[in-house]
Formats: sequence, C-alpha cells, structure tokens
Amino acid sequence: MPTIYDYNAVLNNGKEVSLSDYRGKVLLIVNTASACGFTPQYEGLQNLYKKYQDQGLEVLAFPCNQFNNQEKGSDDEIKNFCDLNFNISFPLFQKVDVNGDNTHPLYQYLKDEARGFFGSKNVKWNFTKFLVGKDGQVVKRYATMTKPEKIESAIQRELSK
Repeated sequence: MPTIYDYNAVLNNGKEVSLSDYRGKVLLIVNTASACGFTPQYEGLQNLYKKYQDQGLEVLAFPCNQFNNQEKGSDDEIKNFCDLNFNISFPLFQKVDVNGDNTHPLYQYLKDEARGFFGSKNVKWNFTKFLVGKDGQVVKRYATMTKPEKIESAIQRELSK
C-alpha cells in the first residue's frame, strides 16, 4: 500500500528530497499562493509549526499558480515574499501543479487518498490542506476556508499517537 513516503519533491532551493525524510512525523501539506485572499493563512501555518515542530509536526508548503494566477512569481520571489511577510521557517517547495495533466505525483496521491467536498478529487483553490499521520497515511483533507488553527486539535491527536 503506497504512503506519502513513496514520493519525492523539490525544495524551493532546488534540492530534491524524499518524503521518507519525514517518516514518523505528522505532516500538514498545503498548496499556497502569495496573492490570494487566503494568503494570511501563512501566519497560522507558521504558528502551528512553531508550536508543534518539537513534537513532530512538519508543514510542507507547495506554491501553485493554477488558481487565478495568484502565484506568478519565480521560486526566489515566492521565498522572498514568504520571508518578508510571514517569516516562515517550514519547508517551502518549488511551484507545482495540483490539478490537470501535470499534477505533481504527490498531489495525485493526496487527492486519491482524501476526496474533497461531495467526493470531488480536484483541489478547488489555494490553501487546501492535507493532514498526514506518522504512518504516512492521509488522515483528512481540509478546505481552503478552514483556518490552520481550526486543525490544531486534529494535529494534537495525530501527534499523540
């Protein structure tokens, strides 16, 4: 049975990493954008990361420009934006597609494992969140509107397992 650990992704700095590097951690995987009405969720994501990183939480941000061109910048521009505006310390990956013919394999897996509203497979917008347990299995998908702090109790449950 596949897990999140079967996939690789490229960090914003160009380094390819295996998600098996995060084995035993609770992951919150989010497709992000810099020019979106939900961009302030970066602050909530950073707060969760700071609060729970020592207990085993990793937040993985995947910029995506598929929703109304709200992530037009280069990888360097995205990193600079995040550093300047939100001082994020969690991993930021290179821009990916989360839907369509060029969907990143990780996102194909996430969407297969946790369907959206009414069973839809596609990611509907920026800041869709996937919670992954320590065993590498997807626990739940959270919609864009779900603020990071609303996921805190679910993160705590997964961390305590």
